[in-house]
Amino acid sequence: MTDDTQPTAAKDVPKGHKVIEGYLRTIDGSPGVYRMLDPEHKVLYVGKARHLKNRVSSYARPHGHSARIARMISETSQMMFLTTRTETEALLLEQNLIKQLKPRYNVLLRDDKSFPNIMVTKDHDFPQITKHRGKKARKAAYYGPFASVGAVNRTLHQLERVFLLRNCSNSEFEGRTRPCLQYQIKRCTAPCVGKISKDDYMEMVNDAEKFLQGKDKSVQQRLAAQMQAASDAMEFERAAALRDRIKAMTQVQTAQGINPRTVTEADVIGLHMEGGQACVQVFFIRANQNWGNRDFYPRIAADNNASEVLTAFIGQFYDQKDPPKQLILSHGIEDMDLMQEALTEKLGQKVDIIHPQRGEKSELVTFALRNARESLGRKVSESAAQTKLLKGVAEAFDLPQMPTRIEAYDNSHIQGAHAVGAMVVAGPDGFIKSQYRKFNIKDTDLTPGDDFGMMKEVMTRRFKRLLKEDPERKGDTWPSLLLIDGGAGQVSAVQEIMDALGVADIPMVGVAKGEFRDHGKEEFHRTGKRPIALQRNDPVLYFIQRIRDEVHRFAIGTHRAKRSKALIANPLDGVPGVGATRKRALLAHFGSAKAVARANLADLKAVDGISGTVAQTIYDFFHEGD
Repeated sequence: MTDDTQPTAAKDVPKGHKVIEGYLRTIDGSPGVYRMLDPEHKVLYVGKARHLKNRVSSYARPHGHSARIARMISETSQMMFLTTRTETEALLLEQNLIKQLKPRYNVLLRDDKSFPNIMVTKDHDFPQITKHRGKKARKAAYYGPFASVGAVNRTLHQLERVFLLRNCSNSEFEGRTRPCLQYQIKRCTAPCVGKISKDDYMEMVNDAEKFLQGKDKSVQQRLAAQMQAASDAMEFERAAALRDRIKAMTQVQTAQGINPRTVTEADVIGLHMEGGQACVQVFFIRANQNWGNRDFYPRIAADNNASEVLTAFIGQFYDQKDPPKQLILSHGIEDMDLMQEALTEKLGQKVDIIHPQRGEKSELVTFALRNARESLGRKVSESAAQTKLLKGVAEAFDLPQMPTRIEAYDNSHIQGAHAVGAMVVAGPDGFIKSQYRKFNIKDTDLTPGDDFGMMKEVMTRRFKRLLKEDPERKGDTWPSLLLIDGGAGQVSAVQEIMDALGVADIPMVGVAKGEFRDHGKEEFHRTGKRPIALQRNDPVLYFIQRIRDEVHRFAIGTHRAKRSKALIANPLDGVPGVGATRKRALLAHFGSAKAVARANLADLKAVDGISGTVAQTIYDFFHEGD
């Protein structure tokens, strides 16, 4: 792969098709990826080409382009090229660069989080079944993806009733001396205390995996035979337990709704476009079962066609995740053979991409399309209501324009302990949870409980970072309104910071609880202006209350998580060279971490597995500064 880059230093540089034409002398017919940049070196567009010279020459023509492409060409002052060995490699590189650079003129997938799986561990004599998200590093079997944590939890809840497998961690398992509540409510067989043999437990594990692989009929038939045998032998309690397991398995299948007969493993992808917006609905079919669906709203232009949008979506969606064996699409896509080849290479086995016209697969697509259309309708309606509220906020607080990004801040602590700051973000599409931020209060000189000092630290860190990352405020991460949980004192403290950092032009409103801390009697404080109140039935008041309550919830949740972590933290966790085995040996010898901290050097050396060097390290850790 080679990189042919032609930077431009001058500010007032020529733009348009003449500039693009100049690059035709320096490129050949290799496959590759090109980037179009504006005079400030911002990437306008990333594209791939089977033949770079032919593709670039199409942009060098002065006429014959759509309005969007013509506008993009007119803003282009330079181009960058990366040649690749194959067109498949160019396709993969193109989608990777789009996700990284987020060019203005590309279709962009805005929400691409990882999906949860069900994990059956393979590194323990009694495997655990639990949900898992992220890197598949542990030795285990993974089943998924599921559309949401809720879908995983519902399935796990039923699987526990059917197969009675443990969901506790290995450390909890090892520490049990009597069965836990899961055993009492018949959701686990308590292998931790020997209530079931290893062979019988592994039989249940195998049944659970068969179910997750779509082989549930054989499992149900075997359970039914066992129930009948137990009934014939007058073991009615065992027969009733088996009956309950069969019933629970049936409930899992019923709850999944769509369970296609002819589709074993596929993602069904439906696209609906309307009014310059798009919704992509993805249904995850695994083991002939529906494991949920998710909707996505890619950023598109009014003149993007369905094929273009779906091609971009698929490339970006599967950039960091494995595709299934089949993609069932509502529309045909550009370069279908090329996309199929790229996904096959990624998965390591053949991936089929189809656009069905009849049969069960076509029915699945119709269902996905209906969901996409309804989801987009709801979103458009919600966006219209949100825009109306944002305009109301601008009116209520005399803002120069409608805020497109509201940042709300709050602190949480108990008498200064485990103090955290929190920021939530709201905009035209509602709360933007991916933009939420938490701040661990680091200033050790603060008086415990000093809310003003905490808020000053949070705002200083937030805006210093913004100034460093985007000093010219050209990105979309700069707020157009700040909401501070507090009254005149908090607003004054924050204003000092904003003045010092040179960002005092950002509008700010303090939300103070009214008389008797009554919900609905809030007072709103602004620098240099008298406090105001809004009518109790004003939708803008409810909107501000929702944002204030959300940041309050997020701050308290963050504080509780920090406090819980501190409560369960073991003082031995921070000792260099002391892992799980040595920790167990120390606790078994001394009885508690506190006793380890008080122990002298000779006693530490007496512990099995603790060498003289390690004993000295432990002693120094707890007696530093003595």
